[in-house]
Amino acid sequence: MPDPSAEGVWGRTPGPESDVAMSTRIRIARNLTGYRFPRKLSAAERDSLTNRIREGLDLAQIGTQPVYHDLADMPPLERMAFTEKHIISRELANGSGRRGFLWDEDRLLSVMVLEEDHIRLQVLRAGLDLDDAFEDAMNIDGRLERQLPYAFHQRFGYLTACPTNAGTGLRVSVMLHLPGLVQSGQVPKVFVAAAKTGLTVRGIHGEGTKSLGDFFQVSNQRTLGQPETATLASVVRLVPKIIAWERGVRTVLMETDRMALTDRVWRSLGILRYARRLGSSEAMEHLSAVRLGVQLGLITGVGLPDVNSLFVLLQPAHLQILKGRPLETVERDEARAAFARERLKAENN
Repeated sequence: MPDPSAEGVWGRTPGPESDVAMSTRIRIARNLTGYRFPRKLSAAERDSLTNRIREGLDLAQIGTQPVYHDLADMPPLERMAFTEKHIISRELANGSGRRGFLWDEDRLLSVMVLEEDHIRLQVLRAGLDLDDAFEDAMNIDGRLERQLPYAFHQRFGYLTACPTNAGTGLRVSVMLHLPGLVQSGQVPKVFVAAAKTGLTVRGIHGEGTKSLGDFFQVSNQRTLGQPETATLASVVRLVPKIIAWERGVRTVLMETDRMALTDRVWRSLGILRYARRLGSSEAMEHLSAVRLGVQLGLITGVGLPDVNSLFVLLQPAHLQILKGRPLETVERDEARAAFARERLKAENN
């Protein structure tokens, strides 16, 4: 069972540019020759391929203390908790048949097995840490390729189940906290700027999900016809500009109506401290405001690590694991409010 007190990358010591950049992710999609894509595999083929990949993972000796988890045998709540930590995708968690993932908590590394592709390698880092994450991911990918026969075409590069991932199979993404741009109504301009540079903006859990808590993922769209370094460079060029943009908007908000902003963030802190029921989306929105207040110095005595960790710990699966049993919606809302009150109670601040 995942440790509910371990919040994944968001519970780590904040990384570079962490006032805006929550985390960095490098994801690489790979498939093996001689096997169909996961959605077409029979049960026997899944067993054979899983065993082959696990053998390759062992031989590649990646990570420091990697643990392999078989999702077919994992209870739904535990699977959901790993998605809430951004360790695995919802597609893998909610899939069927034999599948799993290798997770090294020390190095913030995961390898998903039989998601949309045979292998989805992910390296995570706190804050904006693109170069280190990219170097680590490419090194691990190279070690795996020496042990496993990747499907590769001279013209189309690495072959993937979805054509949009063919070529390098690389996704470079940064999770950004943009409450200033949301409040000022300028987020649509971020979408336009990203599209002009070949990037895209997605919700908190990636493609097909909405923004919660003012969080947005900025990542590349193109994987075919350009080298990995060019993909990395496109994200490196734009993300710092968005970070500077967000900081500039925060400064304007402070200068034009500091009291209104102060009132907003303290109201959110008050709700988190005293509410008796909190829905998931409501909690995320109030946590976003409190995080902004802490970063701007409008709220003192509240630890940023506590706020960051609550974005994970107040999500449904973590709450139910902490309580030790499944909870109905109303019970979850009451447990969420109680946990927030305990973590943020006024007498400790």
